[in-house]
Formats: sequence, C-alpha cells, structure tokens
Amino acid sequence: MTLKLYAHPFSSYCQKVLIALYENGTPFEYLTLDDAKNGAELETLWPIKKFPTLVDAGRLILEASIIIEHLELHHPGPVRLIPKDPHAALNVRLMDRFFDNYIATPMQKIVLDWIRPEQDRDPYGVTEARTMLDKAYAWLDATLAGREWAIGATFSLADCAAAPSLFYADWAHPMGERFPRLRDYRRKLLARPSFARAVDEARPYRPHFPLGAPDRD
Repeated sequence: MTLKLYAHPFSSYCQKVLIALYENGTPFEYLTLDDAKNGAELETLWPIKKFPTLVDAGRLILEASIIIEHLELHHPGPVRLIPKDPHAALNVRLMDRFFDNYIATPMQKIVLDWIRPEQDRDPYGVTEARTMLDKAYAWLDATLAGREWAIGATFSLADCAAAPSLFYADWAHPMGERFPRLRDYRRKLLARPSFARAVDEARPYRPHFPLGAPDRD
C-alpha cells in the first residue's frame, strides 16, 4: 500500500519529512493541504489537524521526527538517517531536538506574533525569541567547526531538521555575517538536492510569509 503524506509545501516540519523521503526516493502519495478534500480527510483521521501526518497501511504516524524514525524502520533506503550505533544515534536525536526546540520554536514565535492583531502582540516574547536565536546561532557556529553536516561527515535526521529551521529562521531573524560556519552550513543545506526540491516546491507560497520573504534563497 502506498504511503500517504498529508502536508503543506511551505511548512518547515513538512519539509523536514519531505527531505527524508526525497533522500531515499521513497514512493508516497503527496496529499497537499491546499486541497480542501485532503484537509477534510486529515481532520477525520487526526482531529487536532497538525501536520505532517503519514498514513502507512492504515496506521497513523504523527510528528515529523517520529515519521522519519518510522520510515527508517519500515521503509529504509540507501541513505541511513539514523545511525545503527545507539550512541551515535543519540547524538543525531539530540541535534534534531536542538533544531526543533531552539531554532524552529523561537522562529515560529516571531512569525506567529506578527500574524496577531497589533493589540494582541507580545513584544517581550518576541525579544526573548530573538535572544534565543542569537544564542542558538552562536552555539551552532562553534559546534559546526570541523563538521561537514550537523553531527559530522554524514547527512542525518539532524540535517533534515536543520534545513527548514535555519532556512526560515534566517528570514525571521537574519544571521548576517556574524556566524560564518553557520551561514556556510545553511548554504550547503540549500544545495542538497532533497532540500532544494522542497524549497522549489514551496516557492509559489513565498508571498504569504508574514514578515515578507527576502529576495534570495
């Protein structure tokens, strides 16, 4: 039975899963949530309606990292995204959580605050989010010294998380030239064919980015 993925091309967490699927050429049915019918189906399957959501032989798989773990277990391909060695796998999962919690989460705080009515905005929370991103950028810039990818020489789940997180974070809170290793890493991620494909699929939606998408990338 074909894998079914309910997702939106412009979503960072959907792109995270798409990278994993594209890395391994895993066949799947892409049910984009621009289509109201797909949105209604997703609500029936998962009333909370968070996405990406994967359906595999009738089984519902939720949350981007868990979906990628599921793919590794049940639909492995030539690119192993989680090492067999449990100690190495812990390092990958740690970096995966870092990108989700300390890059994606504060980035989303800045973006979602902008969408709110002006009287309901949270400038203190946005300042906290920008401070967190500065700290996360600095830590990553130091941590990436001597590494080709997030954990070393091998592309992994951590890079699937890093690519869309850093892509949008730099739009919401630009890195500038302060963090050269981090900027180089972001450029390398953008050049990765799996992520480049996800970025290209999302290009039509750029006018909808609340802060205004920069004329680059």
